[in-house]
Amino acid sequence: MTRRQKRVSELIRREISTLLERKIKDPRLSFVTVTDVEVTFDLREAFIYVSAPEGQERKEEILQGLESASGFLRHELAQNLRIKFIPRLNFCWDDSLERGQRIAQLLQGLAEKKDVQRSDS
Repeated sequence: MTRRQKRVSELIRREISTLLERKIKDPRLSFVTVTDVEVTFDLREAFIYVSAPEGQERKEEILQGLESASGFLRHELAQNLRIKFIPRLNFCWDDSLERGQRIAQLLQGLAEKKDVQRSDS
């Protein structure tokens, strides 16, 4: 990723996070977190990775809410960012937090199992 792509990605991530927090009133989008943004080399498309505390339970509902708000979000980005092209917004679910929690649970289970084996010896 070029320096410009990184800079534009970070600008978009910050701006979308702020918009979701302050201007979007859709109840489907409460507590949604933008975890990452990747833009294509030509800066015409942005892939916005999101997650929520509820996890997979509301995934489809949240993604539909974001798709319905994408026009408004693009308009606001155009108003607030000074870039030549405002990229097309593609929303993707980021399950890395859930995978991380699952791995932490597995490691904790292994540690507990090891402690039980030590106490039995």
